[in-house]
Amino acid sequence: MNRMESAQQEANLLPRMPQRKLEDIPGDYGWPLLGETVPFLKDYHKLVTERAEKYGLVFKGSVLFQRGVTLLGPEANEFVLKDPDHVFSSRAAWNPILEKLFTDGLMLRDFADHKFHRRIMQQAFKKPALASYLDRMNAHIGREIQHWPTGTEIKFLDHIKTLLLDVGAQIFFGLEMGPESDKVNKSFIDATEASLAVLRVEIPGTLWHRGMKGRRYLEDFVTRLIPEKRNSEHSDFFSELCKAADEEGGLSDRDVMNHMIFLLFAAHDTTTSTLCSVLYMLAKHPEWQDILYEEMQGMNKDELAYDDLAKLEKTGWVFKETLRMRPPLTTFPRRTVKDVTFKGYTLPRNTLVNVSTLYTHYMDEYWTHPHSFDPERFSDERAEHKKHFYQWLPFGGGHHKCLGLNFAELQTKTFLFHFLKQYKVSVKPGYEVPTQQVPLIMPKDGLPVTIEKR
Repeated sequence: MNRMESAQQEANLLPRMPQRKLEDIPGDYGWPLLGETVPFLKDYHKLVTERAEKYGLVFKGSVLFQRGVTLLGPEANEFVLKDPDHVFSSRAAWNPILEKLFTDGLMLRDFADHKFHRRIMQQAFKKPALASYLDRMNAHIGREIQHWPTGTEIKFLDHIKTLLLDVGAQIFFGLEMGPESDKVNKSFIDATEASLAVLRVEIPGTLWHRGMKGRRYLEDFVTRLIPEKRNSEHSDFFSELCKAADEEGGLSDRDVMNHMIFLLFAAHDTTTSTLCSVLYMLAKHPEWQDILYEEMQGMNKDELAYDDLAKLEKTGWVFKETLRMRPPLTTFPRRTVKDVTFKGYTLPRNTLVNVSTLYTHYMDEYWTHPHSFDPERFSDERAEHKKHFYQWLPFGGGHHKCLGLNFAELQTKTFLFHFLKQYKVSVKPGYEVPTQQVPLIMPKDGLPVTIEKR
């Protein structure tokens, strides 16, 4: 048995709840029962910053009824996410939160099992596939945003969620959503929001009840399409995955269904979060709207080709700086499958370990004036993000690094190319977006903006 297989076996044997005996780690558990759950949900960045100032870069705490240890900084990120010795389980960490809502998604798999499924799923994000997606995105995005209302305040979140769901369904499922779009969208929203439910009992009207109802709807929606997709001659990813399931062996219809639900969730919700953040930053810093508009106009094109993406250099800076300040996932949890030591502290088997994207992205040691929006920090001349390989990690790193990072940049650049060539966007003076920071940064008020024709 090799190390990966041994780690897989150990992960499968972990108890459902993480290790609670953490006496040798500095820190405290906050309030009885609730621990630090309320400040964690209200303002995670403030919580983790205050804890770091009080206890240092390694400390214990308690969130969502689970005690764990937080490790901060690029070295900690590399230690946990790179994981050369296969010590850290993603599945055991995420399962208590997401198991019933996004069952057996790629993020909820480990070691050899994860490697097998990742190899199949990564076909959706190779260059030929991405180029084909772009061709379809250009026409769809360009057409749909022409109908967005101007001169009046709209909730950007609602508009972009609908647009990206339609794009994702077309690209990955080979579907034109039509009237079913609203129900699929609502099911995803309900399932995502239910991941933060404290009461996990299906009582009608509760967050958990809505989430599980949404999950069951998505299961039915995807499962009933599998026979058709297995015999389809189309090249959408759903059809290709069904064929790969037959060719690879070991991939059931339920695996296909779980992967497609998680894929649409990951590709749709994280890009929705990212574009909300990008538009908010551009509205707060309108000079960058003009800079990007000039870059796009300089291309003398109505649609983007795949090779054009690299030419949108300044747009790439804005994308990266936004993800530094507002990464979609603010923290990455893992559970140890055996005892491990970091900076002199022993983390026992089955310890919940968190690394913080958000904290790392604001460390003064790595970023100049980290609270300022400064896209040029990502230029070749300054290259602030290259001081440590694990200092900028909105997409994670190591074995579980997000497969969709290039897709997210492609979709963001394509949307901005069509949007900024037609519109300017603004928010009311003094407006600050209120956000729910976990599991995904989303504007709780829908991000009210006003768009005007150029």
